[in-house]
Formats: sequence, C-alpha cells, structure tokens
Amino acid sequence: MTYSLFPPSVPGLKAEARALREERAEKGQPISHAAALEVIARSHGYRDWNTARAALPDTISCPVTVGEDVSGHYLGQAFTGRVLALAALTDAQLYSVTIEFDEPVDVVTFESFSAFRKRINARIDPYGKSPARTGNGRPHLELDLGRNRAAQSQR
Repeated sequence: MTYSLFPPSVPGLKAEARALREERAEKGQPISHAAALEVIARSHGYRDWNTARAALPDTISCPVTVGEDVSGHYLGQAFTGRVLALAALTDAQLYSVTIEFDEPVDVVTFESFSAFRKRINARIDPYGKSPARTGNGRPHLELDLGRNRAAQSQR
C-alpha cells in the first residue's frame, strides 16, 4: 500500500482506504470499507474516522489560478509565463496545468540539438511540483509559489 506525501485530505484518505481494501482482498483477508477508514484514520494519527473527517479539509487548494503569472523551472530551465488552463484530477491531489512561457524554453540539454517549447501541459501537486521526474530526480516542473504570490500582490 502506498501513502501520499501530501497533507491528508478526506478524498486522499478515502483513496487510501480503497487501496487497503483491495490489498487485503488480494491476500484473502477482506475488510469492510468502514473498518478500512478506521485503520487509515489511525495510521494518520487520528482517534477514529469521525475525528479525521471533522479535522480534515475536503480538498487541498490549488497552488495557482487561471490567468496567474508564474515563474519556476521546467526541465531545469528557468521560465516565466502565464497559466492558461487548470483542472483538478480525481483522488490524487494533482492538478493538470497548461502554461504558456513568455520566452520559449529549450527542453534539450544536448549541445548540438535544441527543442524549444512555448506552451506545456503538466501535472502539479499542491506545492507546485510535478510528480514526474527527470533522470537526475528533479521534478519536470517546479513553480516558485512564494515569488509568484508576492509579484501578484504588488500589482
């Protein structure tokens, strides 16, 4: 069974409970959904499911909004751009984001070849980082959320 590294939320814990039920069923040790919710709530430090449900948000807010100017790194290259589209993905606390760069970004590190991107589609978590990683372990997309919010408030 895998656990999320994101802050817990009601949909996240329910997804963990479903995964626990499937895992136990495969091992021939079926468990009810209510019992799975109780186990998952306790594994996150709550007394029971009702306590966890009352304490947790239904969702974690998205780190960006449509039309927001953003900056960060895409495949290791610094960029500035604007969010064109945004969609929540189910049960994973991930968001699909489309960003148009102000200046095209070269996504190839090979010296004798270049491939520039002006617009990208990516998935990001509540912290503005993509779960997909490059060969060196760095997220494909990393948004500078602190700087983005400060720049927006100054306008």
